[in-house]
Amino acid sequence: MASNYASEFRTCGTTGLKVHLPAERLFYVNAVTAVVALLVGGIMAILIALTRWPAVHLLPADLFYRFLTAHGLNMLVFWIVFFEMAGLLFASTAVLGSRLPAPWFGWLNFCLMLVGALITNYMVFMGQADVLFTSYPPLKAHPHYYLGIILFAVGTLLACFHFMATLVIAKKEGYHKGSYPLFTFGILIAVILAIFTLLMGAATYLPTWLWAMGLIDGINPAMYRLGFWGFGHSAQQINLAAMVSIWYLIGTLSVGAVPINEKFSRGAFLLYLLGINVASVHHLLVDPGLSATYRIFNTSYILYAATIGSMIHAFSIPAAIEVAQRAKGFTNGMFEWLTKAPWGNPAFAGMALSIVIFGFGGGVTGVTQGVEQINIMSHNTLRIPGHFHVTVVGGTTLAFMALTFYVLPLVMRRELIGKSFAKYQPWIFAIGICIMSTGMSFAGILGVPRRHYDVTFSSAIFQVPFSATATTMLGLLGLGAIIAFTGLLIFCLIAALTAFFGKRIPPNMELHHPPHIGEDSASVAPAQA
Repeated sequence: MASNYASEFRTCGTTGLKVHLPAERLFYVNAVTAVVALLVGGIMAILIALTRWPAVHLLPADLFYRFLTAHGLNMLVFWIVFFEMAGLLFASTAVLGSRLPAPWFGWLNFCLMLVGALITNYMVFMGQADVLFTSYPPLKAHPHYYLGIILFAVGTLLACFHFMATLVIAKKEGYHKGSYPLFTFGILIAVILAIFTLLMGAATYLPTWLWAMGLIDGINPAMYRLGFWGFGHSAQQINLAAMVSIWYLIGTLSVGAVPINEKFSRGAFLLYLLGINVASVHHLLVDPGLSATYRIFNTSYILYAATIGSMIHAFSIPAAIEVAQRAKGFTNGMFEWLTKAPWGNPAFAGMALSIVIFGFGGGVTGVTQGVEQINIMSHNTLRIPGHFHVTVVGGTTLAFMALTFYVLPLVMRRELIGKSFAKYQPWIFAIGICIMSTGMSFAGILGVPRRHYDVTFSSAIFQVPFSATATTMLGLLGLGAIIAFTGLLIFCLIAALTAFFGKRIPPNMELHHPPHIGEDSASVAPAQA
Protein backbone atom coordinates (compact mmCIF):
# COMPACT_ATOMS: atom_id res chain seq x y z
CA MET A 1 0.00 0.00 0.00
CA ALA A 2 1.38 3.43 -0.87
CA SER A 3 2.36 5.26 2.32
CA ASN A 4 0.85 8.49 1.01
CA TYR A 5 -2.60 7.01 1.44
CA ALA A 6 -2.13 5.28 4.81
CA SER A 7 -4.24 7.88 6.64
CA GLU A 8 -7.23 7.04 4.42
CA PHE A 9 -7.51 3.50 5.82
CA ARG A 10 -8.95 1.90 8.92
CA THR A 11 -8.37 -1.66 10.10
CA CYS A 12 -11.38 -3.86 10.84
CA GLY A 13 -10.87 -5.26 14.33
CA THR A 14 -12.81 -8.42 13.50
CA THR A 15 -11.54 -9.45 10.07
CA GLY A 16 -8.21 -7.62 9.98
CA LEU A 17 -9.14 -6.13 6.62
CA LYS A 18 -7.80 -2.70 5.71
CA VAL A 19 -10.76 -0.60 4.62
CA HIS A 20 -10.33 2.46 2.40
CA LEU A 21 -12.56 5.14 3.92
CA PRO A 22 -13.52 6.92 0.65
CA ALA A 23 -14.53 3.54 -0.80
CA GLU A 24 -16.46 2.77 2.37
CA ARG A 25 -18.54 5.94 1.96
CA LEU A 26 -19.30 5.04 -1.66
CA PHE A 27 -20.23 1.54 -0.54
CA TYR A 28 -22.62 3.05 1.99
CA VAL A 29 -24.55 5.22 -0.48
CA ASN A 30 -24.80 2.46 -3.08
CA ALA A 31 -26.11 -0.01 -0.52
CA VAL A 32 -28.65 2.43 0.94
CA THR A 33 -29.89 3.37 -2.55
CA ALA A 34 -30.24 -0.32 -3.37
CA VAL A 35 -32.48 -0.92 -0.34
CA VAL A 36 -34.67 2.06 -1.29
CA ALA A 37 -35.11 0.61 -4.79
CA LEU A 38 -35.93 -2.77 -3.22
CA LEU A 39 -38.66 -1.20 -1.11
CA VAL A 40 -40.19 0.63 -4.08
CA GLY A 41 -40.12 -2.54 -6.17
CA GLY A 42 -41.56 -4.55 -3.28
CA ILE A 43 -44.52 -2.20 -2.85
CA MET A 44 -45.23 -2.53 -6.56
CA ALA A 45 -44.97 -6.31 -6.24
CA ILE A 46 -47.62 -6.69 -3.56
CA LEU A 47 -50.03 -4.44 -5.48
CA ILE A 48 -49.52 -6.49 -8.65
CA ALA A 49 -49.93 -9.80 -6.83
CA LEU A 50 -53.18 -8.67 -5.21
CA THR A 51 -54.44 -7.67 -8.65
CA ARG A 52 -53.64 -11.08 -10.10
CA TRP A 53 -55.52 -12.70 -7.24
CA PRO A 54 -59.04 -12.77 -8.75
CA ALA A 55 -60.77 -12.54 -5.37
CA VAL A 56 -59.06 -9.19 -4.74
CA HIS A 57 -58.25 -7.78 -8.21
CA LEU A 58 -56.99 -4.57 -6.67
CA LEU A 59 -55.71 -2.24 -9.40
CA PRO A 60 -57.35 -0.77 -12.50
CA ALA A 61 -55.74 -1.66 -15.83
CA ASP A 62 -53.65 1.50 -16.28
CA LEU A 63 -52.07 1.32 -12.83
CA PHE A 64 -51.47 -2.40 -13.18
CA TYR A 65 -49.25 -1.97 -16.24
CA ARG A 66 -47.61 1.15 -14.81
CA PHE A 67 -46.72 -0.58 -11.56
CA LEU A 68 -45.64 -3.72 -13.40
CA THR A 69 -43.17 -1.58 -15.36
CA ALA A 70 -41.90 0.06 -12.15
CA HIS A 71 -41.64 -3.31 -10.41
CA GLY A 72 -39.49 -4.84 -13.14
CA LEU A 73 -37.11 -1.88 -13.35
CA ASN A 74 -36.64 -1.38 -9.61
CA MET A 75 -36.27 -5.06 -8.77
CA LEU A 76 -34.41 -6.46 -11.79
CA VAL A 77 -32.20 -3.42 -12.42
CA PHE A 78 -31.94 -0.71 -9.76
CA TRP A 79 -32.01 -2.77 -6.53
CA ILE A 80 -29.67 -5.46 -7.81
CA VAL A 81 -27.21 -3.26 -9.70
CA PHE A 82 -26.79 -0.67 -6.93
CA PHE A 83 -26.11 -3.51 -4.50
CA GLU A 84 -23.67 -5.08 -6.94
CA MET A 85 -21.83 -1.77 -7.23
CA ALA A 86 -21.41 -1.87 -3.46
CA GLY A 87 -20.11 -5.42 -3.86
CA LEU A 88 -17.58 -4.27 -6.47
CA LEU A 89 -16.23 -1.70 -4.04
CA PHE A 90 -15.94 -4.25 -1.23
CA ALA A 91 -14.33 -6.93 -3.41
CA SER A 92 -11.74 -4.59 -4.91
CA THR A 93 -10.80 -2.49 -1.88
CA ALA A 94 -11.53 -4.11 1.50
CA VAL A 95 -10.85 -7.70 0.44
CA LEU A 96 -7.57 -6.73 -1.25
CA GLY A 97 -6.58 -3.98 1.19
CA SER A 98 -6.45 -1.55 -1.72
CA ARG A 99 -7.37 2.07 -2.20
CA LEU A 100 -9.92 3.30 -4.71
CA PRO A 101 -7.90 4.95 -7.52
CA ALA A 102 -10.20 7.95 -8.01
CA PRO A 103 -12.99 8.39 -5.46
CA TRP A 104 -14.33 11.39 -7.40
CA PHE A 105 -14.81 9.09 -10.40
CA GLY A 106 -16.73 6.65 -8.21
CA TRP A 107 -19.03 9.46 -7.10
CA LEU A 108 -19.53 10.52 -10.72
CA ASN A 109 -20.56 6.97 -11.60
CA PHE A 110 -22.95 6.82 -8.66
CA CYS A 111 -24.52 10.17 -9.59
CA LEU A 112 -25.05 9.05 -13.19
CA MET A 113 -26.73 5.89 -11.97
CA LEU A 114 -28.87 7.73 -9.42
CA VAL A 115 -29.99 10.43 -11.87
CA GLY A 116 -30.78 7.76 -14.47
CA ALA A 117 -32.83 5.73 -11.99
CA LEU A 118 -34.74 8.80 -10.81
CA ILE A 119 -35.52 9.97 -14.36
CA THR A 120 -36.72 6.52 -15.39
CA ASN A 121 -38.89 6.11 -12.31
CA TYR A 122 -40.33 9.60 -12.72
CA MET A 123 -41.37 8.91 -16.31
CA VAL A 124 -42.96 5.59 -15.30
CA PHE A 125 -44.96 6.96 -12.37
CA MET A 126 -46.07 9.97 -14.42
CA GLY A 127 -47.67 7.60 -16.90
CA GLN A 128 -45.23 8.33 -19.72
CA ALA A 129 -43.77 4.82 -19.99
CA ASP A 130 -46.40 2.10 -19.56
CA VAL A 131 -44.31 -0.25 -21.70
CA LEU A 132 -43.33 -2.93 -19.14
CA PHE A 133 -39.74 -3.91 -18.44
CA THR A 134 -39.24 -5.23 -21.97
CA SER A 135 -40.63 -2.11 -23.75
CA TYR A 136 -41.06 -3.98 -27.03
CA PRO A 137 -41.72 -1.81 -30.10
CA PRO A 138 -44.16 -0.65 -31.32
CA LEU A 139 -44.81 0.32 -27.67
CA LYS A 140 -43.14 3.68 -27.22
CA ALA A 141 -42.27 5.51 -24.02
CA HIS A 142 -41.27 9.15 -23.49
CA PRO A 143 -37.68 9.76 -24.69
CA HIS A 144 -36.59 10.60 -21.14
CA TYR A 145 -37.45 7.05 -20.08
CA TYR A 146 -34.81 5.65 -22.42
CA LEU A 147 -32.41 8.48 -21.52
CA GLY A 148 -32.66 7.52 -17.85
CA ILE A 149 -31.81 3.90 -18.60
CA ILE A 150 -28.89 4.98 -20.78
CA LEU A 151 -27.48 7.25 -18.04
CA PHE A 152 -27.83 4.45 -15.51
CA ALA A 153 -26.05 2.01 -17.85
CA VAL A 154 -23.22 4.47 -18.56
CA GLY A 155 -22.64 4.99 -14.84
CA THR A 156 -22.60 1.24 -14.29
CA LEU A 157 -20.20 0.63 -17.19
CA LEU A 158 -17.79 3.27 -15.88
CA ALA A 159 -17.99 1.69 -12.41
CA CYS A 160 -16.97 -1.63 -13.95
CA PHE A 161 -13.87 -0.03 -15.48
CA HIS A 162 -13.16 1.64 -12.11
CA PHE A 163 -13.27 -1.82 -10.53
CA MET A 164 -10.72 -3.09 -13.07
CA ALA A 165 -8.44 -0.15 -12.30
CA THR A 166 -8.69 -0.89 -8.58
CA LEU A 167 -7.51 -4.46 -9.16
CA VAL A 168 -4.44 -3.09 -10.95
CA ILE A 169 -3.75 -0.65 -8.10
CA ALA A 170 -4.07 -3.49 -5.58
CA LYS A 171 -1.41 -5.53 -7.37
CA LYS A 172 0.94 -2.57 -7.71
CA GLU A 173 0.60 -1.25 -4.17
CA GLY A 174 0.55 -4.21 -1.86
CA TYR A 175 -1.53 -7.26 -2.80
CA HIS A 176 1.17 -9.84 -3.55
CA LYS A 177 -0.51 -13.01 -2.30
CA GLY A 178 -0.85 -14.74 -5.65
CA SER A 179 -4.26 -15.04 -7.26
CA TYR A 180 -7.10 -12.80 -6.20
CA PRO A 181 -9.37 -14.32 -3.51
CA LEU A 182 -12.18 -16.46 -4.86
CA PHE A 183 -14.82 -13.87 -3.92
CA THR A 184 -12.99 -11.15 -5.86
CA PHE A 185 -12.41 -13.55 -8.76
CA GLY A 186 -16.14 -14.32 -8.92
CA ILE A 187 -16.98 -10.62 -8.89
CA LEU A 188 -14.43 -10.09 -11.68
CA ILE A 189 -16.29 -12.68 -13.78
CA ALA A 190 -19.54 -10.81 -13.04
CA VAL A 191 -17.93 -7.54 -14.17
CA ILE A 192 -16.74 -9.05 -17.47
CA LEU A 193 -20.26 -10.33 -18.09
CA ALA A 194 -21.58 -6.88 -17.15
CA ILE A 195 -19.44 -5.10 -19.73
CA PHE A 196 -20.85 -7.32 -22.49
CA THR A 197 -24.36 -6.84 -21.12
CA LEU A 198 -24.13 -3.06 -20.92
CA LEU A 199 -22.73 -2.78 -24.44
CA MET A 200 -25.69 -4.84 -25.68
CA GLY A 201 -27.97 -2.48 -23.75
CA ALA A 202 -26.37 0.52 -25.45
CA ALA A 203 -26.80 -1.09 -28.87
CA THR A 204 -30.50 -1.58 -28.07
CA TYR A 205 -31.52 1.54 -26.17
CA LEU A 206 -29.60 4.22 -28.09
CA PRO A 207 -31.51 3.64 -31.36
CA THR A 208 -34.74 3.25 -29.39
CA TRP A 209 -34.12 6.63 -27.75
CA LEU A 210 -33.56 8.22 -31.15
CA TRP A 211 -36.77 6.59 -32.39
CA ALA A 212 -38.72 7.92 -29.40
CA MET A 213 -37.43 11.44 -30.20
CA GLY A 214 -38.55 11.06 -33.81
CA LEU A 215 -35.01 11.20 -35.22
CA ILE A 216 -35.30 7.81 -36.92
CA ASP A 217 -38.39 6.31 -38.52
CA GLY A 218 -38.71 2.98 -36.74
CA ILE A 219 -37.21 0.02 -34.91
CA ASN A 220 -37.24 -3.51 -36.26
CA PRO A 221 -39.09 -5.47 -33.52
CA ALA A 222 -37.18 -8.71 -34.18
CA MET A 223 -33.80 -6.97 -33.99
CA TYR A 224 -34.91 -5.10 -30.88
CA ARG A 225 -35.86 -8.34 -29.13
CA LEU A 226 -32.54 -9.95 -30.04
CA GLY A 227 -30.58 -6.97 -28.70
CA PHE A 228 -32.78 -6.41 -25.68
CA TRP A 229 -32.41 -9.94 -24.38
CA GLY A 230 -28.66 -9.72 -24.91
CA PHE A 231 -29.04 -7.05 -22.22
CA GLY A 232 -32.05 -8.26 -20.23
CA HIS A 233 -31.17 -11.93 -19.79
CA SER A 234 -27.41 -11.41 -19.58
CA ALA A 235 -28.04 -9.01 -16.68
CA GLN A 236 -29.37 -11.97 -14.72
CA GLN A 237 -26.17 -13.90 -15.46
CA ILE A 238 -24.23 -11.08 -13.77
CA ASN A 239 -26.48 -11.66 -10.79
CA LEU A 240 -25.72 -15.36 -10.89
CA ALA A 241 -21.95 -14.84 -10.72
CA ALA A 242 -22.32 -12.25 -7.96
CA MET A 243 -24.73 -14.45 -6.01
CA VAL A 244 -22.43 -17.49 -6.12
CA SER A 245 -19.50 -15.30 -5.04
CA ILE A 246 -21.56 -14.18 -2.05
CA TRP A 247 -22.34 -17.81 -1.18
CA TYR A 248 -18.61 -18.52 -0.96
CA LEU A 249 -18.02 -15.34 1.07
CA ILE A 250 -20.78 -16.02 3.59
CA GLY A 251 -19.59 -19.61 3.97
CA THR A 252 -16.17 -18.24 4.93
CA LEU A 253 -17.47 -15.53 7.25
CA SER A 254 -20.01 -17.72 9.05
CA VAL A 255 -18.24 -21.06 9.57
CA GLY A 256 -14.76 -20.53 8.11
CA ALA A 257 -15.50 -22.59 5.00
CA VAL A 258 -12.71 -22.86 2.44
CA PRO A 259 -13.30 -24.52 -0.97
CA ILE A 260 -11.87 -28.03 -1.03
CA ASN A 261 -10.41 -27.37 -4.48
CA GLU A 262 -10.33 -23.66 -5.25
CA LYS A 263 -9.06 -24.21 -8.80
CA PHE A 264 -12.13 -26.31 -9.44
CA SER A 265 -14.38 -23.46 -8.24
CA ARG A 266 -12.51 -20.94 -10.37
CA GLY A 267 -12.94 -23.22 -13.35
CA ALA A 268 -16.69 -23.24 -12.71
CA PHE A 269 -16.72 -19.43 -12.85
CA LEU A 270 -14.84 -19.59 -16.15
CA LEU A 271 -17.54 -21.88 -17.52
CA TYR A 272 -20.00 -19.08 -16.72
CA LEU A 273 -17.85 -16.65 -18.64
CA LEU A 274 -17.59 -18.92 -21.68
CA GLY A 275 -21.08 -20.35 -21.92
CA ILE A 276 -23.75 -18.41 -20.12
CA ASN A 277 -24.67 -15.22 -22.02
CA VAL A 278 -25.78 -17.16 -25.09
CA ALA A 279 -28.76 -18.30 -23.02
CA SER A 280 -30.43 -14.99 -23.87
CA VAL A 281 -31.99 -16.93 -26.73
CA HIS A 282 -34.25 -18.51 -24.08
CA HIS A 283 -36.55 -15.55 -24.74
CA LEU A 284 -36.54 -16.00 -28.51
CA LEU A 285 -37.60 -19.62 -28.81
CA VAL A 286 -40.92 -18.73 -30.42
CA ASP A 287 -39.50 -15.96 -32.65
CA PRO A 288 -39.35 -16.55 -36.41
CA GLY A 289 -36.08 -16.41 -38.29
CA LEU A 290 -33.94 -18.47 -35.92
CA SER A 291 -33.00 -22.03 -36.85
CA ALA A 292 -33.56 -24.96 -34.50
CA THR A 293 -29.80 -25.59 -34.42
CA TYR A 294 -29.13 -22.02 -33.34
CA ARG A 295 -31.78 -22.20 -30.62
CA ILE A 296 -30.67 -25.55 -29.23
CA PHE A 297 -26.97 -24.61 -29.20
CA ASN A 298 -27.61 -21.34 -27.36
CA THR A 299 -30.33 -22.34 -24.94
CA SER A 300 -28.29 -25.34 -23.82
CA TYR A 301 -25.60 -22.91 -22.61
CA ILE A 302 -23.27 -24.29 -25.32
CA LEU A 303 -24.07 -27.93 -24.61
CA TYR A 304 -24.70 -27.23 -20.90
CA ALA A 305 -21.23 -25.83 -20.15
CA ALA A 306 -22.60 -23.18 -17.76
CA THR A 307 -24.95 -25.72 -16.18
CA ILE A 308 -21.92 -27.85 -15.33
CA GLY A 309 -20.40 -24.77 -13.68
CA SER A 310 -23.46 -24.41 -11.46
CA MET A 311 -23.31 -28.10 -10.57
CA ILE A 312 -19.68 -27.69 -9.50
CA HIS A 313 -20.64 -24.83 -7.18
CA ALA A 314 -23.58 -26.87 -5.89
CA PHE A 315 -21.12 -29.53 -4.66
CA SER A 316 -18.23 -27.24 -3.72
CA ILE A 317 -20.02 -24.85 -1.34
CA PRO A 318 -21.87 -27.41 0.84
CA ALA A 319 -18.72 -29.57 0.90
CA ALA A 320 -16.64 -26.64 2.13
CA ILE A 321 -19.18 -25.93 4.86
CA GLU A 322 -19.27 -29.60 5.89
CA VAL A 323 -15.48 -29.83 6.15
CA ALA A 324 -15.34 -26.63 8.21
CA GLN A 325 -18.07 -27.84 10.54
CA ARG A 326 -16.51 -31.27 11.01
CA ALA A 327 -13.20 -29.57 11.83
CA LYS A 328 -15.02 -27.90 14.72
CA GLY A 329 -15.97 -31.29 16.11
CA PHE A 330 -19.44 -31.78 14.65
CA THR A 331 -18.71 -35.33 13.51
CA ASN A 332 -21.52 -37.41 15.02
CA GLY A 333 -23.48 -39.10 12.28
CA MET A 334 -23.82 -37.95 8.71
CA PHE A 335 -25.59 -34.66 9.32
CA GLU A 336 -24.57 -33.22 12.70
CA TRP A 337 -22.43 -30.73 10.79
CA LEU A 338 -25.63 -29.51 9.15
CA THR A 339 -27.95 -29.55 12.17
CA LYS A 340 -25.33 -27.72 14.26
CA ALA A 341 -24.72 -25.09 11.60
CA PRO A 342 -25.36 -21.49 12.74
CA TRP A 343 -29.00 -21.40 11.63
CA GLY A 344 -29.67 -18.55 14.05
CA ASN A 345 -27.34 -16.39 11.98
CA PRO A 346 -29.59 -14.74 9.35
CA ALA A 347 -26.67 -14.45 6.94
CA PHE A 348 -25.97 -18.19 7.02
CA ALA A 349 -29.67 -19.10 6.92
CA GLY A 350 -30.28 -16.71 4.02
CA MET A 351 -27.32 -18.11 2.12
CA ALA A 352 -28.43 -21.72 2.63
CA LEU A 353 -32.02 -20.99 1.65
CA SER A 354 -30.81 -19.07 -1.39
CA ILE A 355 -28.78 -22.09 -2.54
CA VAL A 356 -31.68 -24.50 -2.14
CA ILE A 357 -34.31 -22.23 -3.73
CA PHE A 358 -32.12 -21.23 -6.63
CA GLY A 359 -30.78 -24.72 -7.28
CA PHE A 360 -33.93 -26.79 -7.00
CA GLY A 361 -36.51 -24.16 -7.91
CA GLY A 362 -34.74 -21.83 -10.32
CA GLY A 363 -32.03 -23.86 -11.99
CA VAL A 364 -34.17 -26.90 -12.75
CA THR A 365 -37.10 -24.87 -14.11
CA GLY A 366 -34.76 -22.70 -16.17
CA VAL A 367 -33.10 -25.63 -17.90
CA THR A 368 -36.42 -27.36 -18.61
CA GLN A 369 -38.21 -24.22 -19.82
CA GLY A 370 -35.30 -23.54 -22.14
CA VAL A 371 -36.21 -26.59 -24.21
CA GLU A 372 -38.15 -25.70 -27.34
CA GLN A 373 -41.00 -28.15 -26.84
CA ILE A 374 -41.71 -27.06 -23.27
CA ASN A 375 -41.19 -23.40 -24.06
CA ILE A 376 -43.88 -23.49 -26.71
CA MET A 377 -46.34 -24.52 -23.98
CA SER A 378 -45.07 -22.23 -21.22
CA HIS A 379 -44.29 -19.11 -23.27
CA ASN A 380 -46.15 -16.03 -21.99
CA THR A 381 -47.84 -17.92 -19.17
CA LEU A 382 -47.33 -17.34 -15.46
CA ARG A 383 -45.00 -20.32 -15.48
CA ILE A 384 -42.21 -18.01 -16.73
CA PRO A 385 -42.44 -15.52 -13.81
CA GLY A 386 -42.73 -18.56 -11.55
CA HIS A 387 -39.26 -19.52 -12.75
CA PHE A 388 -37.48 -16.19 -12.48
CA HIS A 389 -38.96 -15.35 -9.08
CA VAL A 390 -37.10 -18.33 -7.61
CA THR A 391 -33.89 -17.31 -9.39
CA VAL A 392 -33.72 -13.52 -9.14
CA VAL A 393 -35.76 -13.21 -5.91
CA GLY A 394 -35.44 -16.49 -4.04
CA GLY A 395 -31.82 -16.79 -5.17
CA THR A 396 -30.13 -13.44 -5.80
CA THR A 397 -32.22 -11.10 -3.65
CA LEU A 398 -32.16 -13.46 -0.67
CA ALA A 399 -28.36 -13.83 -0.98
CA PHE A 400 -27.97 -10.04 -1.08
CA MET A 401 -30.20 -9.72 1.98
CA ALA A 402 -28.08 -12.32 3.78
CA LEU A 403 -24.85 -10.46 3.04
CA THR A 404 -26.38 -7.24 4.36
CA PHE A 405 -26.44 -8.72 7.86
CA TYR A 406 -22.63 -8.80 7.68
CA VAL A 407 -22.34 -5.47 5.90
CA LEU A 408 -24.16 -3.53 8.64
CA PRO A 409 -21.75 -4.30 11.51
CA LEU A 410 -18.54 -4.92 9.57
CA VAL A 411 -18.64 -2.23 6.88
CA MET A 412 -21.20 0.32 8.04
CA ARG A 413 -20.04 -0.24 11.66
CA ARG A 414 -23.50 -0.20 13.16
CA GLU A 415 -24.91 -2.53 15.79
CA LEU A 416 -27.84 -4.42 14.36
CA ILE A 417 -31.27 -3.20 15.45
CA GLY A 418 -33.94 -5.87 15.64
CA LYS A 419 -31.77 -8.97 16.08
CA SER A 420 -34.68 -11.22 16.99
CA PHE A 421 -36.56 -10.18 13.84
CA ALA A 422 -33.41 -10.60 11.73
CA LYS A 423 -33.15 -14.22 12.86
CA TYR A 424 -36.49 -15.09 11.23
CA GLN A 425 -36.47 -12.67 8.30
CA PRO A 426 -34.78 -14.99 5.75
CA TRP A 427 -37.23 -17.79 6.55
CA ILE A 428 -40.29 -15.57 6.19
CA PHE A 429 -39.09 -14.16 2.90
CA ALA A 430 -38.01 -17.56 1.53
CA ILE A 431 -41.27 -19.30 2.47
CA GLY A 432 -43.30 -16.50 0.89
CA ILE A 433 -41.32 -16.61 -2.35
CA CYS A 434 -41.64 -20.40 -2.58
CA ILE A 435 -45.41 -20.27 -2.08
CA MET A 436 -45.81 -17.39 -4.54
CA SER A 437 -43.66 -19.03 -7.22
CA THR A 438 -45.46 -22.34 -6.79
CA GLY A 439 -48.78 -20.57 -7.37
CA MET A 440 -47.40 -18.82 -10.43
CA SER A 441 -45.87 -21.97 -11.91
CA PHE A 442 -48.91 -24.19 -11.54
CA ALA A 443 -51.28 -21.44 -12.68
CA GLY A 444 -49.06 -21.09 -15.77
CA ILE A 445 -49.13 -24.83 -16.38
CA LEU A 446 -52.93 -24.56 -16.34
CA GLY A 447 -52.76 -21.84 -19.01
CA VAL A 448 -53.09 -18.60 -17.02
CA PRO A 449 -51.48 -15.77 -19.05
CA ARG A 450 -48.40 -13.93 -17.92
CA ARG A 451 -48.97 -10.19 -18.45
CA HIS A 452 -52.71 -9.72 -18.80
CA TYR A 453 -54.37 -7.30 -16.37
CA ASP A 454 -57.30 -9.67 -15.78
CA VAL A 455 -55.69 -13.09 -15.85
CA THR A 456 -59.05 -14.85 -15.85
CA PHE A 457 -60.46 -12.69 -18.69
CA SER A 458 -63.63 -12.26 -16.61
CA SER A 459 -64.74 -9.18 -18.58
CA ALA A 460 -63.98 -10.57 -22.03
CA ILE A 461 -66.78 -11.01 -24.59
CA PHE A 462 -65.76 -14.63 -25.03
CA GLN A 463 -65.12 -16.30 -21.71
CA VAL A 464 -61.91 -18.24 -21.26
CA PRO A 465 -62.58 -21.27 -19.06
CA PHE A 466 -60.10 -21.84 -16.26
CA SER A 467 -60.37 -24.67 -13.79
CA ALA A 468 -61.02 -24.07 -10.12
CA THR A 469 -57.48 -25.30 -9.55
CA ALA A 470 -56.09 -22.39 -11.58
CA THR A 471 -58.03 -19.90 -9.49
CA THR A 472 -56.76 -21.59 -6.34
CA MET A 473 -53.18 -21.28 -7.60
CA LEU A 474 -53.71 -17.54 -8.15
CA GLY A 475 -54.89 -17.30 -4.57
CA LEU A 476 -51.73 -19.14 -3.51
CA LEU A 477 -49.75 -16.58 -5.50
CA GLY A 478 -51.40 -13.76 -3.55
CA LEU A 479 -50.89 -15.45 -0.18
CA GLY A 480 -47.21 -16.11 -0.88
CA ALA A 481 -46.75 -12.51 -2.00
CA ILE A 482 -48.15 -11.23 1.30
CA ILE A 483 -45.75 -13.43 3.29
CA ALA A 484 -42.75 -12.49 1.12
CA PHE A 485 -43.62 -8.80 1.31
CA THR A 486 -43.72 -9.08 5.10
CA GLY A 487 -40.19 -10.52 5.03
CA LEU A 488 -39.09 -7.75 2.67
CA LEU A 489 -40.49 -5.06 4.97
CA ILE A 490 -38.72 -6.57 7.98
CA PHE A 491 -35.45 -6.54 6.05
CA CYS A 492 -35.85 -2.95 4.86
CA LEU A 493 -36.81 -1.80 8.35
CA ILE A 494 -33.83 -3.50 9.98
CA ALA A 495 -31.44 -2.17 7.31
CA ALA A 496 -32.78 1.40 7.50
CA LEU A 497 -32.94 1.61 11.30
CA THR A 498 -29.48 0.09 11.67
CA ALA A 499 -27.87 2.23 8.95
CA PHE A 500 -29.21 5.49 10.35
CA PHE A 501 -29.80 4.86 14.06
CA GLY A 502 -27.72 1.80 15.00
CA LYS A 503 -25.15 2.34 17.72
CA ARG A 504 -21.84 3.37 16.17
CA ILE A 505 -19.06 0.77 16.41
CA PRO A 506 -15.54 2.24 16.87
CA PRO A 507 -13.39 1.78 13.74
CA ASN A 508 -10.89 -0.68 15.20
CA MET A 509 -13.08 -2.42 17.76
CA GLU A 510 -13.20 -6.20 17.54
CA LEU A 511 -16.69 -7.64 17.29
CA HIS A 512 -16.60 -10.97 19.08
CA HIS A 513 -19.87 -12.21 17.58
CA PRO A 514 -20.79 -9.87 14.73
CA PRO A 515 -21.97 -12.56 12.34
CA HIS A 516 -23.88 -14.67 14.83
CA ILE A 517 -27.36 -13.89 16.09
CA GLY A 518 -29.15 -16.43 18.21
CA GLU A 519 -28.27 -18.91 20.93
CA ASP A 520 -27.87 -21.88 18.61
CA SER A 521 -24.78 -20.34 17.01
CA ALA A 522 -23.18 -18.90 20.12
CA SER A 523 -20.75 -21.78 20.44
CA VAL A 524 -19.30 -21.17 16.99
CA ALA A 525 -16.44 -18.69 17.01
CA PRO A 526 -16.60 -16.06 14.28
CA ALA A 527 -14.34 -16.89 11.38
CA GLN A 528 -11.67 -14.54 10.18
CA ALA A 529 -12.19 -13.24 6.65
